[in-house]
Amino acid sequence: MSLEWEQVIVHSEDPVALGQWWADALGWVVVYSSDDEFEIRPAPDRLPGLDFVRLEESKKAKSRLHLDFRPDDQEAEVARLVAHGAQRVDIGQGDQSWVVLADPEGNEFCVLGQRRAGD
Repeated sequence: MSLEWEQVIVHSEDPVALGQWWADALGWVVVYSSDDEFEIRPAPDRLPGLDFVRLEESKKAKSRLHLDFRPDDQEAEVARLVAHGAQRVDIGQGDQSWVVLADPEGNEFCVLGQRRAGD
C-alpha cells in the first residue's frame, strides 16, 4: 500500500481571498475555485497543493500545523511577504534563525534561514 500527499486543508473565513493571497505569495496556480473552496498547486498537475475551505469561525489559538519555507534570501523574502500583507508574529519563539509570519487570517508560517551543512 502507498499514500500520495494530495494537499493541506486550510480552514478559512474567506477561502477565495486567502487562497488568492497564498497563490500570489507562492506564485502557484488556481486549480479550483468556488465560494466555499479554493485550491492552489505549484502547477496544475503537481502535488501537494493547498486547499482553502470555508469555516465560519475565526482562528482562536496558535496553529497546530504550519508551513516552513526556505528561500534563497531570507531577509528579502520576509520583506516581500510583509509588503504583500503578512505580519510578523511572536509565538514565543525567542531569538531564532527563522522568522515567524502570519497570513491575513492569522495562520502562522515560518521563513527559514540559510541551510546549514548537513541539513
